[in-house]
Amino acid sequence: MNENVCYAKSSPREALTWSTIAFFGGFAGVSAFGPIVPTLKQTMTLSPLLMGLLAASPALTGSLLRIPFGAMVDRTGGKKPILILLTMAVLGVAGITLMFGLFPDPQPAHYPFFLLFGILSGCGIATFSVGIPSVSYWYPQRVQGSALAIYAGLGNLAPGMFALLLPSLVVWLGFTISYVLWLGILVLLVVLVFIYMQDAPYFQYREMGIEIDPDALLLACGEELLPSGKAMDSIRKAGSDWRTWVLTYYYFITFGGFIALTVWFPTYWSELFTIGLVQAGLLTALYSLSASLFRVAGGYAADRVGGEKVTLASFGVVAAGSLMMILSGRSIGGALAGVILLALGMGFANAAVFKLVPKYTPAAVGGAAGIVGGLGAFGGFVIPPLMGFFVKLNGNAGYSHGFVVFLTLALLAVGLMAALNRQVPAKHL
Repeated sequence: MNENVCYAKSSPREALTWSTIAFFGGFAGVSAFGPIVPTLKQTMTLSPLLMGLLAASPALTGSLLRIPFGAMVDRTGGKKPILILLTMAVLGVAGITLMFGLFPDPQPAHYPFFLLFGILSGCGIATFSVGIPSVSYWYPQRVQGSALAIYAGLGNLAPGMFALLLPSLVVWLGFTISYVLWLGILVLLVVLVFIYMQDAPYFQYREMGIEIDPDALLLACGEELLPSGKAMDSIRKAGSDWRTWVLTYYYFITFGGFIALTVWFPTYWSELFTIGLVQAGLLTALYSLSASLFRVAGGYAADRVGGEKVTLASFGVVAAGSLMMILSGRSIGGALAGVILLALGMGFANAAVFKLVPKYTPAAVGGAAGIVGGLGAFGGFVIPPLMGFFVKLNGNAGYSHGFVVFLTLALLAVGLMAALNRQVPAKHL
């Protein structure tokens, strides 16, 4: 066998493309659930607790499943878990479409079915933690920051884009036709991933029965990282490194904060500035899309100057943006400036964190990606109630004061980065 020839199918660029498309489609699945919640609230007459659980069900399952499915990559490769998650998302969207086709005015007795389909539609979000190790195993570490930022940044565009497109489709085509169209696109995506997506060379060699020589694999295929091979071992290895938990805290602020603010901003704009819901949605999309695009730029920056430096600078920007939001009061110009700073800081920090994941846990990238991505995403559920506490205390002014939460979290992150820097040799910074 020629050690200079790579016998694996596909290429890093193709792997990145299909991983990104799968994450985009899976993340957009939760956007298909959001628009039905107000309708269900009107027809089901359920308690706020039950409606809150229904609204949160896709994001909750999408977060929890990131841990086992991310770790699963180290044993099976990324294609199989992505197909499983996307298939469950298809079942969720199909269930929503069927329920509204059969019951245009849902009743309280239909609640368990919608809860189940919400749980299923959220499974697509968990493709994120599958794509991180999948892409990492295709690319050498020196360019992983850029590759992972493209993957996550473009995939993260899904909620903002669907928040703009789906309501227009519903008005134009009607609810049922819009959801049948989206269901068809998801089914097509599953078929295309099944046909064209390939696992990293290590997994292909193992499947072909080829003896794996790490040096030869690096020379021929460019695969620098090799998986541990066992899902639970991957989780244990990642969890035993304290730096994994620091990165989880960072991601709690940045990606959890991204989810939290995507939920928080529509009410912030409409209540504090008394503007219409359509305009509030556009301003929310400005934040969501900007943060996603900044994430791509953050990956390139992390490759050039180091993940630690970019992370430190990013949390400084998040702190500055939070302070501006606190001080802006009812100044829409000041608030917009604060929003852009938050999008810039969170976007760059999101990219830098996942530049550091394969660096700190090279033998357990899947487990670390699952822990960081899964537990970090819970910021989306923890942060909004904390910000809401300020509204309860101060009325509408609390919508600005609530950004004290982000200011405090960002300043603590800067302190933790100082501890990380003491553990990392200067040449790696």
